[in-house]
Amino acid sequence: MRDIVITIIILGSLPFILKAPAIGGLMWVWVSVMNPHTQAWGFATHMPFAFIIAIATMLSLLITREPKNLPLTPVSVLLLLFVVWMNVTAPFALLPEASWVQWNKVMKIMLMSFVIMMVIRTRRDVVRLVWVLVGSIGFYGVKGGIFTIRSGGTERVWGPEETFIGDNNALALALIITIPLMYYLQQSTEKRWLRHGLTAAMLLSALAALGSYSRGGLLAIAAMGLFMWLKSDRKLVLGALLGAVAPLLLAFMPERWAERMDTINTYQDDVSAMGRLNAWRMAWNLARDRFLGGGFDVSDASIFARYAPNPMDVHAAHSIYFQALGEHGFVGLLIYLALGIATWRTAAAIIRRTRGKPELRWAHGLATMSQASLIGFAVGGAFLSLLYFDMPYYLMAALIATRIIVEQQAPTLTLTPKSSARQAKARAAIAEQP
Repeated sequence: MRDIVITIIILGSLPFILKAPAIGGLMWVWVSVMNPHTQAWGFATHMPFAFIIAIATMLSLLITREPKNLPLTPVSVLLLLFVVWMNVTAPFALLPEASWVQWNKVMKIMLMSFVIMMVIRTRRDVVRLVWVLVGSIGFYGVKGGIFTIRSGGTERVWGPEETFIGDNNALALALIITIPLMYYLQQSTEKRWLRHGLTAAMLLSALAALGSYSRGGLLAIAAMGLFMWLKSDRKLVLGALLGAVAPLLLAFMPERWAERMDTINTYQDDVSAMGRLNAWRMAWNLARDRFLGGGFDVSDASIFARYAPNPMDVHAAHSIYFQALGEHGFVGLLIYLALGIATWRTAAAIIRRTRGKPELRWAHGLATMSQASLIGFAVGGAFLSLLYFDMPYYLMAALIATRIIVEQQAPTLTLTPKSSARQAKARAAIAEQP
């Protein structure tokens, strides 16, 4: 039954995608982030839904009369530069066969990320994109939170197999990125039942993140929660709520969960933590030896034997930063860091331009909560190999579109005698825009 429902939804969306490429972009985000076919049990699990939606979306983009250019902003330009650099390093990979397999996956993600940036242009599109992200990850948050309650926190929460969020740590980080977006939607809706539903989803998602037993997730949710409190207009209310809920969630978790979290302070005695440090040192040594890095996928015994302090302890990078460093060298890491900074500055620019403007409150809230999500990803990503996880790139698309909308509605024009006439014309032109 699940297979039939999923197939009908996806195939049934194709006429709407051909009519409006933004619908195709949203469907792509849903399929790529949530991977709904993994919740089926039969033929749908092997159907190329993502490919079908991608082809339909790009076809719609070709035939539509709507604007189809890529917005050239610091974020999109740096992402394009990052993609170009990855294509420079890929031909010189230490493991060519494995590298090209990974290259194929990453380039599909990047291509569709640019498509999303091209088709998401209006406020409605942006809000719908946020809803799709929240619904896609929130599904596993609610499901995982209920599972944690039923098991008493004794069993780990995992994501769907063979996906970016299949690992317990990766799912925890995805949930932490999503919780601020849930809060944004909760604060933006006037429907009481929806507000209560999103509140429940946030609590269950937080419990699911704890139930994943992810130590990096614990650090990320603490950083994200602190930032949300600092940026809140109602610090007293939110602080009291966090102060009441956090101890209850932590007290619910069993003793073995607390014992695992305690290993953060004694990482020297933890095999997993030391394995990550070994992988980080390997990536550092590799980047120092090879200007272009090792190419995609360097978690191999032969590479560790050459660059790792402990050649027998082979691990994945377990860090978005050391993954970029090991695979694409210092240049790749610098571009990636610049991309993160540009994304943060884009959100900051939206916040500045919308402060005190009730008509742009939606953009102000989205930018603020996006920064909270970025904080969570920056902290939690330091311990996970999620450099190519697509959700942050879709969040970049939402911020790019939001900034363009804000600049059109609330332009910053210099008040000088020479520019007063131009300013009047600019205001008139903006006022005439639909």
